[in-house]
Amino acid sequence: MEVLRNNSNTGRKKVKMLDMTKNDEFRYLLEKTLKELPDSLRGSIFGTIYAKASKFGINSAREYVIEKRKEGVIDEATSRKLIDLLFEYSTYR
Repeated sequence: MEVLRNNSNTGRKKVKMLDMTKNDEFRYLLEKTLKELPDSLRGSIFGTIYAKASKFGINSAREYVIEKRKEGVIDEATSRKLIDLLFEYSTYR
C-alpha cells in the first residue's frame, strides 16, 4: 500500500518515489547489486526496478523485488540489498 501525503499547494497526493537528484548514484548501485545475476536477467530486472521506482513508486518496485525473490530469480540477500537501496534513494513527490 502506497503511503500518500497531501500537497497543500496542488491538492495532489504525494507518493514515495525515486529521488531523481540522486539518479546516477542509484543506477550505479543498482547495477552493482545486480552484477551477480546472469546477463540475460540483469538488464530486464534493472530496467523494471528503475522504471517502477521512478514512475509508479518505491512500493511498486519493492513488490516486484519480492515477487522475483519468491520466483527464485534473486536470493534473499540480494532482495534485501535492493529493498534497502530503494528506500535509501527515495523521496516524496
